[in-house]
Amino acid sequence: MTTPSSPAAKLQVGDRLVRISNPDRVYFPALGLTKLDLAQYYLSVGDGIVNALRERPCMMHRFPKGLDGEKVHQKRLPRGAPDWVETVEIHFPRWNRTADELTVTELASVIWAVQMSTVEFHPWNSRRDDVERPDEWRIDLDPGEETDFATVRRVALVAREVLDELGAVGYPKTTGSKGIHIYVRIPPDHSFADVRRAALAFAREVERRTDEATTTWWRKDRDPKKVFVDYNQNARDHTIASAYSVRGVPEARVSAPLCWDEVIDCEPSDFTVLTMPARYAELGDLHADIDATPFDMAPLLEWARRDEAEGNETPPEPEAS
Repeated sequence: MTTPSSPAAKLQVGDRLVRISNPDRVYFPALGLTKLDLAQYYLSVGDGIVNALRERPCMMHRFPKGLDGEKVHQKRLPRGAPDWVETVEIHFPRWNRTADELTVTELASVIWAVQMSTVEFHPWNSRRDDVERPDEWRIDLDPGEETDFATVRRVALVAREVLDELGAVGYPKTTGSKGIHIYVRIPPDHSFADVRRAALAFAREVERRTDEATTTWWRKDRDPKKVFVDYNQNARDHTIASAYSVRGVPEARVSAPLCWDEVIDCEPSDFTVLTMPARYAELGDLHADIDATPFDMAPLLEWARRDEAEGNETPPEPEAS
């Protein structure tokens, strides 16, 4: 017997009216959170999620049947999108194809994506005005299989020490999974390859300062008790969950921006769809001023040239799409 679907909900988002079909469909069974709950969460952090996604090509991680069903990695905008949902055309050299990817310019586009069963938002680190020139350097602290979160926190503080010495302002956040991301705004003056080279030079400096970090390329060769400083997240078409993105895990964790003084004792489980709205209402968007502090990567590129001259080769880029 077919269970009747619940009547659609309509949400006023700015001057748009966004329809949410099957609003009572449960997306997070462990918590009983529904599609409508997910949409209302994104409304509660509206300025923050738009700031994180604005003008960036964005992959949507969709769960059409909720977390118990299939996960779909959606690059191409689904058919039937309203004409006000904006996109950018991306070329994928591997297949010599193009795709029109979502580019968020207003909160209604985020809520429409939720209507299309999007749980996670994974933007590029470049913007649509010049998708081949990143304006965001991403430091991804990825724990090994036997690494606890306290170790990740300690490596994050070493990374901050190096950033401070460079005069770069880092904006930390939990990944919503097991790690920490740190974002640094940069002028869009370099290719993905050069930003990755600079990111590797930085990662090697962190590795020199703490034996809890590694830049070892192959996973099979890494110490499972160390944190991989993953410079590869700066390669073309590599995306990670944005600030304020919900993650597709049973606890409905969120990738949560942090103050640096919170890094020392935070836990990923502190930040969920249930807890973030009150936190956001109190603190606002902790990444709101990220565009005001661009960092010139020239010193890191000099470090990269030094490392290469000393025989420390840059591993080949991950295969691009």
